[in-house]
Amino acid sequence: MMTTATLTAPTAQTQQNKFNIAPGDPLMLGATVTSQGVNFAIFSFNADGCMLVLFKKGEADPYAEIEFPQNYRTGAVFAMLVEGLNPDEFDYGYRFSGPDAPDAGHRFNPEKILLDPYAKRITGRGKWNVPGDQPGVFPHRGLIDVPDFDWGDDHPLDMPMEDLIIYEAHVRGFTAHPSSDVEHPGTYAGMMEKIPYLKSLGVNCVELLPIFDFDEFENSRKNEETGELLLNYWGYSTVSFFAPKAGFAASGWQAGEVNELKQLIKALHENGIEIVLDVVFNHTAEGNENGPTISFRGVDNQTFYILTPEGYYYNFSGTGNTLNSNHPAVINFIVDCLRYWRTAYHIDGFRFDLASALTRAEDGMPLSDPPLMKMLARDPVLANIKLIAEPWDADGLYHVGSFPSYGRWSEWNGKYRDIIRKYLKGEAGQVEEAIQRMEGSPDLYPDRGPIVSVNFLTAHDGFTLNDMVSYNEKHNDANLEDNKDGHNENESWNCGVEGPTDDPAINALRRRQIKNAITMLLVSQGVPMLLMGDEVARTQYGNNNGYCQDNEISWFDWSLTETNGDILRYFQQMIAFRLAHPVLRSGYHFRFEDYNNVGQPDMQWFSTEALAGDQADARLTLAFMLSGAYAKGGLEQDDSVFAAFNMHWEDQVFKLPALPKGQAWYVFANTGVDAPEDIHELGKEPKLSAQKKMKLKSRSVVVLVGR
Repeated sequence: MMTTATLTAPTAQTQQNKFNIAPGDPLMLGATVTSQGVNFAIFSFNADGCMLVLFKKGEADPYAEIEFPQNYRTGAVFAMLVEGLNPDEFDYGYRFSGPDAPDAGHRFNPEKILLDPYAKRITGRGKWNVPGDQPGVFPHRGLIDVPDFDWGDDHPLDMPMEDLIIYEAHVRGFTAHPSSDVEHPGTYAGMMEKIPYLKSLGVNCVELLPIFDFDEFENSRKNEETGELLLNYWGYSTVSFFAPKAGFAASGWQAGEVNELKQLIKALHENGIEIVLDVVFNHTAEGNENGPTISFRGVDNQTFYILTPEGYYYNFSGTGNTLNSNHPAVINFIVDCLRYWRTAYHIDGFRFDLASALTRAEDGMPLSDPPLMKMLARDPVLANIKLIAEPWDADGLYHVGSFPSYGRWSEWNGKYRDIIRKYLKGEAGQVEEAIQRMEGSPDLYPDRGPIVSVNFLTAHDGFTLNDMVSYNEKHNDANLEDNKDGHNENESWNCGVEGPTDDPAINALRRRQIKNAITMLLVSQGVPMLLMGDEVARTQYGNNNGYCQDNEISWFDWSLTETNGDILRYFQQMIAFRLAHPVLRSGYHFRFEDYNNVGQPDMQWFSTEALAGDQADARLTLAFMLSGAYAKGGLEQDDSVFAAFNMHWEDQVFKLPALPKGQAWYVFANTGVDAPEDIHELGKEPKLSAQKKMKLKSRSVVVLVGR
């Protein structure tokens, strides 16, 4: 039975004794400071009434509750100007009245004070791992004031996609470890202190795990053996989409989390580093019907969520609910949000978590032409911004190679990860597909080019690179889920012993496999992505799902930069090599033709024999040559590059392709020899003594440069 909830708080007329109000601007959603006061605007298609709730800062009880007169409603938008309101003195929320009919999708409850979906800053978790600092029953209050910031001449860098080397990092985990030696560990400011390290590594794009405000105490629980609290560490459960995570800000910063984050972005840009945000629009922190009512559920449940005919929540995200992202009003909400982050924060791009969930219709069915994807691809404010999809969702919708791109979207290429991992560990039968992946996956993206393929071997979700060569099985017992969480198919190989070992031969093989892996990634066409700490062999002790581990399992141990300095040096030189050679960063698929009549095709594949086209069997050896005359489709001149891969357990001899007269092969990298001879600085590569053939050690990789 449908019931209707009504507002019982003081009426607008009685509240005008405290404030003068006037009709507001319905186009300015959120709380906007104007010359006359503060404009409050919020939409709800199904509400009967709305009330603005104002709190004096730091006080538990509302200071004033002002009902929106019906003539202040334009369509579905409630808009009111509160004249003379000092934004520095007040926080705010809303109450909504309307049908209380869950079976029809309506969950209005005027007893609950709700967070504005458009709030630019919110209260509630001002310091990481400190219980809510807001008194009363309404912790997530909207903050009205957004501090000024001097950007100077800063602007998004808009680098070509093919030139990116992405570094996926967690704001807190990057500097929380005591070894980070920063003034403000685990914060935006702490990351800013480490920008010189990022520059020395050579990456030019940082992709941050979620920084939209979330509650780290959501689903928290204590490990009774250690006394440690397991938290929502990753943050894939958004509370407020417009507000940066205040708990990632250093305490005592005058301008708060907004300006601290902007300082970080500005400093990254000054150092030639783009910033991409991992955004979670597939669901919210409100969960299913048993979850909390924070914002969207109470504002307009039927509009914001995909619901079953019975009024329950479709769960394509695996977290209890799914945002109704192709409803026109929700499309506007998402577009407004991304426009805000682009313009107010100068963000260079977005990676969309479980993006396939965003292609579903209001009834949950997949759409071949989803309006949201098209809107984001063609929105004028978001033109040129990076749009990266995680092209699957938690209910089995899988779009790798077929995500609706509209000429703009790139994809996390999960098939690259799986096949290259299999080939790396020496699994037979992978060479034919490995060729496709290293070419930039022309089989998946024949008309879209290699820039669509974001290639990765590791990410936050799964093993680190060190653990990928150290464990056959996941070891997630610390998550207190009986090791049932996390992926079971990791395509990993422990090199002979599960976990840490004192065996020098196994440890040497593991180091070689790490170097083999990063070499494969950085000589592949497409856009490479590295995981924070892989460059120093960071371990999670076999945990492949550290979502709740705010500790050394997830943190970057900076002492590893010295302990594993040879691996760090190898990463640095490989990254420098990729950036120095445009032939490795093509925006278009190779044609395997000598279309400019330079004497060589743009790309050739080989096995151990230098015979072009020998690529059909299930061998464990593989090699290719890129002609420097065809760098960037022939628009740039470069050295030629030859890369050979021996994933066999025995040494193999490779015949080398001939170079034009007067040129010779020089050794840039050879993982089969010990550091520091395993890799050389640019321009200091030694000439290969024998120019016709070369022996590769078992499970090793060689990169030669021809000039």
